[in-house]
Amino acid sequence: MALNIASMNIENIIKSFGYAGIAFIIFAESGLLIGFFLPGDSLLFTAGLLAQKGFLNIWVLLTITFFAAILGDSTGYTFGNRVGKSLFKKPNSRFFNHENLEKTEKFYEKHGPTTIILARFIPIIRTFAPVVAGISKMKYSTFLLFNLIGGFLWTIGITILGYFLGSIIPDIDKYLLPIILLIVIVSFLPAIHKIATNAETRIKIVSQLKETWNHLLRR
Repeated sequence: MALNIASMNIENIIKSFGYAGIAFIIFAESGLLIGFFLPGDSLLFTAGLLAQKGFLNIWVLLTITFFAAILGDSTGYTFGNRVGKSLFKKPNSRFFNHENLEKTEKFYEKHGPTTIILARFIPIIRTFAPVVAGISKMKYSTFLLFNLIGGFLWTIGITILGYFLGSIIPDIDKYLLPIILLIVIVSFLPAIHKIATNAETRIKIVSQLKETWNHLLRR
């Protein structure tokens, strides 16, 4: 029931606020830290479906979602680049400390481009990835290139998927809920696969959870 209400809300948001509402949600989820909870994947798919029905113009939709995603990531990068590093100057911070900053910078030197692209398809991660790229001082020209690639694959790919399935599956509205649920599950698969196949990642996550838990107990 809750998922059904959620899917109906997405459709209602699109019909109520149109292109402006779609653009704002994509921008906020991509570039504003408070936007991590927004339903970017399901929004793009549903918008593509509504475009197939003639409620939206598919070309306008593809254009505004693409540019909203690019501007969002660029905003997140700028925030991280100009403000984010100051977070790591607090000597008593458990997470925002200099050691973690050095690890982040080394990680982005090695995996930054791939991360920017793959993060687009992982909820929550796609909100924070550009900020972290900015904090780690990733070269902006490199960031922008892979921002364009990732933004294109994400917005165009998922929107076209909704548009295409709407044209070949009769009464696809009946299957909208399970499709949206499947999209959400698939979006988390890269992160799940990384954790399941990489022992070092699992150890780091468990270690960090233990440290956080012990820190909370000592407070």
